Amino acid sequence: MKVILVCKSVSHGNTQRVAETIGRVLDGRVVAPADIDPAELAELADYDLVGFGSGIYNMAFHPELRRFIAALPTGHHGKAFVFRTSGFPEPPFRRYVTTLTRDLENKGFDVVDAFDCRGFDTWLPLRLVGGIRKGHPDAGDIAAAREFAENLQARTTSAP
Repeated sequence: MKVILVCKSVSHGNTQRVAETIGRVLDGRVVAPADIDPAELAELADYDLVGFGSGIYNMAFHPELRRFIAALPTGHHGKAFVFRTSGFPEPPFRRYVTTLTRDLENKGFDVVDAFDCRGFDTWLPLRLVGGIRKGHPDAGDIAAAREFAENLQARTTSAP
C-alpha cells in the first residue's frame, strides 16, 4: 500500500509525533504541505491512502494545510484520513473535522476515518497559565495513534 501523510506541525511538534507514528505503521512518508511541489499535486491520486493533519489553531486546521487542500485538483484521489492534535476536543458549534472532510470529499477523496489526540497547548491565553495538556501526546496517546493506524491499515487493505 502506497501511503503519504501531509502534516503541518508548528508549536510543539505534537502533530509531527503523531504523524510519524502513523507513518511508521503504514510505511508511509510524512511531508509538510510546503514540501510538495504544486506540479505534483495531481500525483496524490497515485497513493492508496493519504493522511491530512495539523494542530488546531483558532478552532480550525492550520491555514497552510487548508490552502494546500484548496489547491488540489478536483478528481478521483482515492482514500484519505484526517488527524489532528489539540488541547481541547472539537466543540459542537465548530465542526472543523467535518469541514475539512467535506473539502477533501469535494476534491474527490473518500475520507475513511479521523484521529484525534490531545496535545500540549500554549495558545494565548493558555500561555499565561503555562498551557494545558502538558506532556501530551504521551505514551498512551502514541499507542492510540499506533492502534488507529493498525486498524486503518487492516480496513483499507482488506477493502475492495
